[in-house]
Amino acid sequence: MAKELELKYGCNPNQKPARIFMQEGELPIEVLNGRPGYINFMDALNGWQLVKELKAATGMPAATSFKHVSPAGAAIGLELDETMKQIYFVDNLPLSPLASAYVRARGADRMSSYGDFIALSDVCDEATARFINREVSDGVIAPGYTDEALEILKNKRKGTYNVIKIDPSYKPASIERKDVFGITFEQGRNEIQLNGSELFANIPTRNKTFPDAAKRDLMIALITLKYTQSNSVCYVKDGQAIGIGAGQQSRIHCTRLAGNKADIWYLRQHPKVLNLPWVEKIRRADRDNTIDIYISDDHDDVLADGIWEQFFTEKPEVLTREEKREWLNTLKGVALGSDAFFPFGDNIERAHKTGVEYIAQAGGSVRDDHVIETCDKYGIAMAFTGIRLFHH
Repeated sequence: MAKELELKYGCNPNQKPARIFMQEGELPIEVLNGRPGYINFMDALNGWQLVKELKAATGMPAATSFKHVSPAGAAIGLELDETMKQIYFVDNLPLSPLASAYVRARGADRMSSYGDFIALSDVCDEATARFINREVSDGVIAPGYTDEALEILKNKRKGTYNVIKIDPSYKPASIERKDVFGITFEQGRNEIQLNGSELFANIPTRNKTFPDAAKRDLMIALITLKYTQSNSVCYVKDGQAIGIGAGQQSRIHCTRLAGNKADIWYLRQHPKVLNLPWVEKIRRADRDNTIDIYISDDHDDVLADGIWEQFFTEKPEVLTREEKREWLNTLKGVALGSDAFFPFGDNIERAHKTGVEYIAQAGGSVRDDHVIETCDKYGIAMAFTGIRLFHH
């Protein structure tokens, strides 16, 4: 372990010199391969904190897919059913619990996860490494790697793939600092734990029932939001984030952005999408982008004559707005977390359209009454946690 590590440059090539270093002691990380940059380390260290907390809260292996200092996906290692395997393009790869966690984290928003930085809660095994090897990614951080996994990852991206090992026992100082415009900011670390029954102690809605799976999913949502650039909202179902809205100035725009991503995740399970007649050997990025456009109102961009032949062996039928709405109406049991209070009931109206039945948010708006009333209209159970989770 070293005390400091020189970087190629900072956020941008003109920002030199750049380094990471410890005020006291040695860095808790070791670069096993590649040359991670400034943004890589920002993603890696935020992602590591997220998966470490998910593992502690759920007792299951966890993974996250980070892009530009916010998660594109996060999940725990629940087994995938056949539909999930199909929409995540797992094919016949064997999946360990850790590999399942990353497949879910990467697959929920494949467009945003393209070129991600991965964080894994457990030692990276061969099954996880083989899946990572198939995807376009910048690097991975984990508490360790099996010999087989490390060999696979070292050969990725012509030998330049970034592989970081972190000491899982490392505990940072309780005070953190950063400089902005030559001025040093100092604050206590956000060490609040989001895995207790106290999160559900204040339930102002008529529906006060939170099944164990909903409590688990809401904890996943809140822990994910703890490491997402604010304002932020997170939709979770079956142990994985399915829509994350990050860094928006307006709360409703967070809810819409995350909800639209969750809708796309579910629409990818529509029979018309599952049965798209792909041309042989279509590139993964082209396939993902084509699905995204096919689902959208701009479907003619991939279905017009003279264009569809690039992607399909025969021209698919349009997935109409009516079909999409009918399919989305079958989405149920979604959990929703917010990093601060919902100011108005319009957020609940939007969330309801994406099958949200359980909500955890800080509470404290002057219009909490309107938010509660809207939840009651749809039978949504909502907990006021009293905890704000801004992250900047």
